[in-house]
Amino acid sequence: QVQVAESGDGLVQPGGSLRLSCAASGSIYILDVMGWYRQAPGKQRELVASTTKGGSTNYLDSVKGRFTISRDNAKNTVYLQMNSLKPEDTAVYYCNSQGFTWRSTKYDAWGQGTQVTVSS
Repeated sequence: QVQVAESGDGLVQPGGSLRLSCAASGSIYILDVMGWYRQAPGKQRELVASTTKGGSTNYLDSVKGRFTISRDNAKNTVYLQMNSLKPEDTAVYYCNSQGFTWRSTKYDAWGQGTQVTVSS
């Protein structure tokens, strides 16, 4: 079983910065993709940024140049540095981890979500 835990929620003013962290733990043999999604009230969940074991990254167009995803493979941890935050970035942010367990089964695990509010 794989668990994912996020940290770093908060209230920040427009133009401010916030860093989210996410750690995956449990029966992980290969941790492939880690990513951040978000869901605002009344909207569908969307991919914000993701990174693969090999270092490839992918970003939502609206966050390019403002958000940076990074990972520490030794710690099975991914970070999302968010700069120049806008009110439209307000959402619950979810961490996702995908890979294989020691039983050679695929896993797709989600965190419980962390609230990010951008408001003056």
